[in-house]
Amino acid sequence: MSDCTRRQFLILAGRAALLGAAGGAVLTRRWAVPAALAQEGEPAAPAGGSPAMSVARGADPAAITRAAIGALGGMERFVHAGDDVIVKPNICTDYHPPEYAATTNPIVVGTLVSMCLEAGAGRVRVMDRPFAGTPEPAYDISGIASAVAAAGGEMEVMSPMKYVETAIPDGRDLTSCEIYQDILDANLVINVPIAKTHSLARLTLGGKNLLGTVHYASQLHRNLGQRVADLVSLVRPALTVVDAVRILTANGPTGGNLDDVKLTNTVIASPDIVAADAYAATLFGLTGADIDYVRACADMGLGTLRLDTLKIEEISV
Repeated sequence: MSDCTRRQFLILAGRAALLGAAGGAVLTRRWAVPAALAQEGEPAAPAGGSPAMSVARGADPAAITRAAIGALGGMERFVHAGDDVIVKPNICTDYHPPEYAATTNPIVVGTLVSMCLEAGAGRVRVMDRPFAGTPEPAYDISGIASAVAAAGGEMEVMSPMKYVETAIPDGRDLTSCEIYQDILDANLVINVPIAKTHSLARLTLGGKNLLGTVHYASQLHRNLGQRVADLVSLVRPALTVVDAVRILTANGPTGGNLDDVKLTNTVIASPDIVAADAYAATLFGLTGADIDYVRACADMGLGTLRLDTLKIEEISV
């Protein structure tokens, strides 16, 4: 077992022991690692040479989301019966509707919620901490609240009481911070960023989207690339689905000019957050190595930067 995986196991085993002592259900947390490091309890690739990543293109966001997950082996690969699932989109502002590409596409989010429930999840919650504005209006104007309700999921406002100072055993610079406890305790976390530019990080993709799990995200802005990678080493979503139905090509992360929005009708899905981000970077004429936090994640062994080494299935719907 790798050092990274061993430390993750010890953290989770400790939480499970505490829950057991309290008479609660034993936690079964699944996260994803590169195939070479895969261990029991992580989402296993189905037989038949399933791709490491899928990229689906088409005019219907629901159809391409389903196609992308289907190519990976279906949502059943990730969701087990009765799972507590958290879907983490980017709900950046409380003043831009979806066409401004500042927030994750609501149809993509709603479709993922539906797929989790179809696969047998016991509960699916959707949450984020808006960068600009307050949660309830942001949830509403993004269209995500109505999409999640229609799919049978729950929107959750992230309570300040649920952030817990948490050690990051593999952190190279950030060794602890206040993280939303439910994110760490859920059986499964699905990370659903929208691909867009960012004034500090250059691009905000899967890794950067996880800053929405931290109480005081500004503490990660110093040495941002490494600190995002440190956070990823702990949160470790089992599945990253990059919404590139619309991408924001300038003035991110909040945007505000429709001239900066490009319709690409694409969804990228992978258990490998680094690979998903590296592919998404190509939509902007960049590589994963051009983005500090993507490169830092790869340096920590959290995923694969070299897309030419991966089996990638591209689908037109």
